Amino acid sequence: MIWYEDEVQRVELEKSRLAYEPKTIFYGSSSIRLWTTLYEDFKSLHPVNLGFGGSTLAACVWFFERILPAYQPERIVFYAGDNDLGDGRHPEEVFIFFQQLTVQVRTRFPHTSFYFISVKPSPSRWNMINNIYYTNTLVKNAIEKQGLPFHYISIVEPMLNSAGLPVKELFQEDGLHLSDKGYEIWKKVVLTYLLQNP
Repeated sequence: MIWYEDEVQRVELEKSRLAYEPKTIFYGSSSIRLWTTLYEDFKSLHPVNLGFGGSTLAACVWFFERILPAYQPERIVFYAGDNDLGDGRHPEEVFIFFQQLTVQVRTRFPHTSFYFISVKPSPSRWNMINNIYYTNTLVKNAIEKQGLPFHYISIVEPMLNSAGLPVKELFQEDGLHLSDKGYEIWKKVVLTYLLQNP
């Protein structure tokens, strides 16, 4: 995990840049880190962006106790799993990391709402879409079984066209990272869900 060190050190300084006490943690991979409008999009929820580039769900578990204990959030919004699958991990292995993360959340933040954003269906990883769907199903079923304060937010359907394929305009040229239009979709879906399910 040493290759994440520079990014993690950057994230550790994020709180010192804010003029308020964060109430909403956004934690996860580059889909969180590159969300340049996040602070404005979720201004009313007093957010902090703790995403670090290239991170896997496994890495988020690894650095959880280093990054998150500095906060006392009302909610945690999480996105990762994409890069684990891209690295060749099986959905059931990714799910094990998710289970480890839920234990960390329950232990450290027992009264904090936790929102898992589903793994996105990107053009560059369309060859593994079955694994993406399988991972999402495993997580969704687990969250439904354990109930509150855990939530599952699906961003799959709004990112697909009528043929069931990813809308290319929602992604950058690499077919993996979100475009401004992609983040507009995420903002609408995530913010609506957070406000309706506090």
